[in-house]
Amino acid sequence: MQFTRQQILDYLQTNRAATSIEISRALQVTAANIRHHLKILRETDMVEVIGVQPGRGRGRPMKVYSLTENAIQHSLEKLSSALLDVLFADSLKTDTILQQVAAALAGDYTHPATAHARLKQAVERLNDLRYHAAWEASPDGPRVILRNCPYTPILQAHLELCALDAALLSILLDAPVQQIARLERSRDGAPHCAFVVR
Repeated sequence: MQFTRQQILDYLQTNRAATSIEISRALQVTAANIRHHLKILRETDMVEVIGVQPGRGRGRPMKVYSLTENAIQHSLEKLSSALLDVLFADSLKTDTILQQVAAALAGDYTHPATAHARLKQAVERLNDLRYHAAWEASPDGPRVILRNCPYTPILQAHLELCALDAALLSILLDAPVQQIARLERSRDGAPHCAFVVR
């Protein structure tokens, strides 16, 4: 990221909210330059306007900026990984835990009558969960392709999460599935996971 924009994000991380004038003074950069960078940060959904302050004298009201949820630093990866370490410490309970989590992710789910309708509805649910899923026909049976792994930041430390995906798919499709690809590169170079419905 460009240096000044990173400085703005760091300033807002520390101070929670500020006007362009306050940021300008703190960073010793012109107000016009700060407004330019704030515009770019707003366009990339890193900063948002959360209010206005009355202008000094006859000036226009000043916008008050803050970080968006996308830009706020958090420790969710560390927390998630620590929770999974504790949950999966007893390997005898891992399958039970994965089934329970998969059922919770599936939500209140009713199975359509046909396999085609189940595949369509399963893909919709997976996309709600940010998997960027699709399905395709294959000689071995329908394949469900996951073009995004929501767990990528912690996956290498917790490969059990692939079993969670399989359990979730089995619940959604009311059929057993087998993983046939894990973060393999497709023709376009993007990683994907694939499961075949048995």
